[in-house]
Amino acid sequence: MAVAQLIRPLVRPFAEFFRREAAGGIILMISAVLALVLANTEWGVARYFPTIWDQHLRIGFNGLVLDKSLLHWINDGLMTVFFLIVGLEIKREVLEGELASVRQAALPIAGALGGMLLPALLYSVFNHGTVTAGGWGIPMATDIAFALAVLQLLGSRVPLGLKVFLTALAIVDDLGAVLVIAGFYTADLDLHYLYLALGTWASLIALNLLGFRSLWLYLGLGVVLWYFTLESGIHATIAGVLLALAIPSRIGLDRNALLRLLDERLRFLNHEVHGADADPRTISEELEHLSDSISSPAQKLEQRLHSVVAFGIIPLFAFANTSLAIDASVFGQLFSPLGLGILAGLVLGKPLGIGLLAWTTVRLGWAELPTGVTWRHLWGAGVLAGIGFTMALFVTLLALGEHSEGEAVAKLAILLASLTSGTVGYLLLRSTPSTSP
Repeated sequence: MAVAQLIRPLVRPFAEFFRREAAGGIILMISAVLALVLANTEWGVARYFPTIWDQHLRIGFNGLVLDKSLLHWINDGLMTVFFLIVGLEIKREVLEGELASVRQAALPIAGALGGMLLPALLYSVFNHGTVTAGGWGIPMATDIAFALAVLQLLGSRVPLGLKVFLTALAIVDDLGAVLVIAGFYTADLDLHYLYLALGTWASLIALNLLGFRSLWLYLGLGVVLWYFTLESGIHATIAGVLLALAIPSRIGLDRNALLRLLDERLRFLNHEVHGADADPRTISEELEHLSDSISSPAQKLEQRLHSVVAFGIIPLFAFANTSLAIDASVFGQLFSPLGLGILAGLVLGKPLGIGLLAWTTVRLGWAELPTGVTWRHLWGAGVLAGIGFTMALFVTLLALGEHSEGEAVAKLAILLASLTSGTVGYLLLRSTPSTSP
């Protein structure tokens, strides 16, 4: 019992993250299904549904005017907040999480690299010499929310080590997707705005080094960074990752000062608890105040935005981008090079790439399987990594363009591949004998 009480506080932050991501994945699934139903029915207002995203929203301030469709505002604006969270998660894992040491990071990094390279290679084999050859980045990334939602359905049959591995792997290949978007899916550059964006980011880094910790200051300059990045030709969502890297992630107190503060507040709480008029609400408020006062700006921002992203922005992105009217001709094109490349990349390339490179890394002695995780568990996680929904849809828009001939085919292939990977991965892990905790 004493061991369980000791371990519980160590795993609680990850457990809370997992539950939030998994619940977000379920909402994401409902959003995608609802969008498909509305886009393919004729009753009521549903007949106008897909065209709503083409309506324009004009925002102007002091002579600066941005006039974009609702779909653009979602994909270039709100999704920047999603990439901000991605950046904060990557930074946290590298500084103090599963990627903080070479030994810890070796297995998920190796799996992520295999899970990015082999899907891109398979896609390129099918699409070599075609007009869709540039879409090789579509099957590269894993949708962490969907994958963890499937693991949530399996409950205690899945060891905690596998959940941590899949989370770390998804974060690494999110980083890979960010680099691919920045390096290969960028429009013509406007150097004037690019230099302004780099200058703004340098200012943010300087504020961090000088010890400024006001979140509002960083977020205000983050909006400026987003505008300059948008106008530079680099995809605007990259500004979210750059902002995340600049926001301070260390707490503002050294060890001794932190211990003194804790001792002082514990004395206060102890007095309140033993007082005649002890109020649990006062104690709760004091604990919240203590947590807020010692958390870093990056921690505060991630905590406040995570639910907004998981339950708001990502479902809205899915709702807008799966508003796909499907007819027989689209199903017929699933066996085109584009459709086969995406299907093969996600359904076959992901598990094979992850499994083979992870096996090689363990075989060479550079890493070891997490406690309680068997090779069958790992292959099951590799299959689940073929759920590439959110990032795959996002890269599709960049690689093929909105309203292009291949967009509908690519989206349908992504949906089918993600459904297949999720179902097969679930069945494989469900049939895997559970291991001792």
